[in-house]
Amino acid sequence: MKNKKKGYANMRPLAKLILILLVASALGLVYKLGVEFHRNSTLKKQLAEAQVRLQQVKDENAYLTSEKEKLEDPNYVASFARSNYLLSKADEQIFYLPEKEEN
Repeated sequence: MKNKKKGYANMRPLAKLILILLVASALGLVYKLGVEFHRNSTLKKQLAEAQVRLQQVKDENAYLTSEKEKLEDPNYVASFARSNYLLSKADEQIFYLPEKEEN
């Protein structure tokens, strides 16, 4: 009987081809897994940034809605105009007092 040696050198050519294909497939899948992991982490970062931006826009929207409601009140508009633009009512005088300098 022949002495059968175990090892890669004594494998049949078809078995060698199948082994090479399996190893190549495994390497390809590991590469794809790495690419998908990187893509996933990038998308998570983008999602976090988008959520921060969304919260900023919601806050700005709430502020602008509040301002809009205030500007619909004629008393608020009159008070705002008098305090910020030195407008006056009829028969009302405005005195501008300079701020006191600190030394």
